[in-house]
Amino acid sequence: MPAKDPARRAVVTGLGAVTPIGNTAKAYWENLLAGVSGVGAITQFDPSGLDVKIAAEVRGFDPNVAMDRKMARRMSRFIHLAMAAAAEAVDDAGIDFATYSQEERDRVAVCLNTGGGGLEQVLEGTQVIADKGPGQVSPFAIPALSGSMAACQISMKYRITGPVITQVAACASSVIAFIDGMRMIRDGEVDVALVGGSEGSLLPIAFAALGNMGALSRRNDDPTHASRPFDRDRDGFVFGEGAAVIVLESAEHAMARGATIVCEVAGGGMTADAFHISAPDPTGRGAAMAMTKALRSAGVAPDEVDYIVAHGTSTPLNDMTETKAIKAAFGAHAYKVAISSPKSMVGHLLGAAGAVSGLAAIGSIRDGVMPPTANLENPDPECDLDYIPNVKRVKKVDTAIINGFGFGGQNAVTVFRRFEA
Repeated sequence: MPAKDPARRAVVTGLGAVTPIGNTAKAYWENLLAGVSGVGAITQFDPSGLDVKIAAEVRGFDPNVAMDRKMARRMSRFIHLAMAAAAEAVDDAGIDFATYSQEERDRVAVCLNTGGGGLEQVLEGTQVIADKGPGQVSPFAIPALSGSMAACQISMKYRITGPVITQVAACASSVIAFIDGMRMIRDGEVDVALVGGSEGSLLPIAFAALGNMGALSRRNDDPTHASRPFDRDRDGFVFGEGAAVIVLESAEHAMARGATIVCEVAGGGMTADAFHISAPDPTGRGAAMAMTKALRSAGVAPDEVDYIVAHGTSTPLNDMTETKAIKAAFGAHAYKVAISSPKSMVGHLLGAAGAVSGLAAIGSIRDGVMPPTANLENPDPECDLDYIPNVKRVKKVDTAIINGFGFGGQNAVTVFRRFEA
C-alpha cells in the first residue's frame, strides 16, 4: 500500500537515456512522440549468413562522454551506456554528490539492472585464447562482463556507499529497478536511488538463437516498419540496445533541496507465470495479477489509470496475451484506457526495456501527451484495445503504468502518478 509517511514517497527528479532514437532523454522523448524509428541494418558486425539483419542500434555514441578512454577500453558497452545515462540523470536532477557527507552517501542507492551484461567479453576472450593463447586474455574481462558492474561503476564514480543492486530478470529487469528503489525509499533505508537498466549485447549468437526461435522480425527490407506491436502483420520483435537511468528521491529530501519533482513512483507488483521458458501463459493470468498487485500497492483503482505503457513486443503471442491480461486486470476500463508501445520505435532493449518505458510514462504525466504505437496499420482483431495508432495523443495523464514481461514468465509492473504534495 502507499507509504504511511507522505515524506517517504518516492519522487522522480532526474532523467537520463541513451537509445536508438536519441542519446539524451530529451531527444528520446521528442523522437518517441514523433514516431521516429531507430531500426536499421546491423552495422556493429557483418550479419551475412544470418536470417535477421536488422536491429535497433545506438548510433553516434561516444563512451568518452561518461568516462576516460582508458576506462572505456576496459569496460563493456552496457557499462558505457549506463554511465552516460546516469551522468545525464544526475545532472538533470541537480544533485552534486561531491558535496555529500559520508553519512549522506550511505543513504544513496543504485539499482541498475540488465538482461545480459557484457556478454561480448566472453566471445572476445574465447577468440583471444584461440588466436593468441590464454596469457593474452585481458585481466579486466571478468569485471567487464559482470552484470553488476554497471551499477558498481556508477557507485564508484559518485562515491555512493548505500545499497548497490543488480537484478537479472530478462525483459522485466528494469521495471523491477523502479520497485526496488521505491521500496528502499519508502522503508527509510535511503533518501536517493539511481534506478534503471542497460543492455548492449547485440551479438551474432543472440541474433542466431533468437532468429532460430522465431522471436525476431525478418522484415530486413523494411526495417523501420519491422516492429509493429498489436498489428495483424507483426512477425517478431526487433533486438535493440540502450540504457535509461532515473533519479528517485524521498519527497522530503527532494523538497528540502528545492528539486523539481516530475511525478512519483506510487507502487509496483511482481508475479511469475511458471509456465514456459519463453512463451507467456496464454491465459495472461500472471501478467494480469502483476498489474492488479501494482495498483493495490499504489492505492489506485483500475479506472484511475489514464495510460499504459505496454510491454508490446510485436510478437504474436506477447501482444495477444498482454491484451487478455489488460482486460482481466482492468475490466470494462480496459476499453477506455490509452495504451502504446515504445518498442514500435526503439525495438526491444531487453534489460533496459522497462527503463525506457518508464521515461514514456514519466513524460506523459509531465507533458500531457502520450506517444503512439508506430506501424499499427492493420490492427489484429485479437488486440482490440486503444493502442494509440501512429499519432501521439494530447491528453492530461495523472496515472500511468508500465508493463514488463520476461522470458521464463517474470512479470513486473510499476505505477507512476502525478505528484501532489
